[in-house]
Amino acid sequence: MSRLDSVIRRLKAQRACLDFAAKHLADLPSEGLIFEVGLGNGRTYDHLREIMPGREIYVFDRQVNAHPDCIPDEAHLFLGDLFDTLPQALSRFEGQAALVHADVGTGDDEANRRLAGAIAPELARLLMPGGLLVSDQKMPFDGSLALALPEGVPPGRYNIRMKQG
Repeated sequence: MSRLDSVIRRLKAQRACLDFAAKHLADLPSEGLIFEVGLGNGRTYDHLREIMPGREIYVFDRQVNAHPDCIPDEAHLFLGDLFDTLPQALSRFEGQAALVHADVGTGDDEANRRLAGAIAPELARLLMPGGLLVSDQKMPFDGSLALALPEGVPPGRYNIRMKQG
């Protein structure tokens, strides 16, 4: 598969999983927050604003490189190393997220596994019961259930876990 075909497949899977999450979360309290881990160029952040209007979205990134229309205000941006900014978010928002979306893959499988293993338990702490962790990496965490992927998303391409309790 060409790299172009691979990225197209990844983006289609990402959109399908986020659209699934929006429908799934419709019954959770509307004050449930959304966290986007990795702003990148802002495409996913923009999509989340469109499919979940009215929900507050907080974003993590090392530096801002997004399209100007896709940059959150300073109050909704955790800027810097994730291992520094995630504890800040947890001190303010533990248990308040309806959705955490983490797109943190780097192309280095071993680095991805280490990062996912390190941040999954912390991201899980942001979630409210019934909240979803949607991610490009496998991020199992205690007290979670893997949900079936939407139709057309190949196994392993994306991951959806729901916090139980």
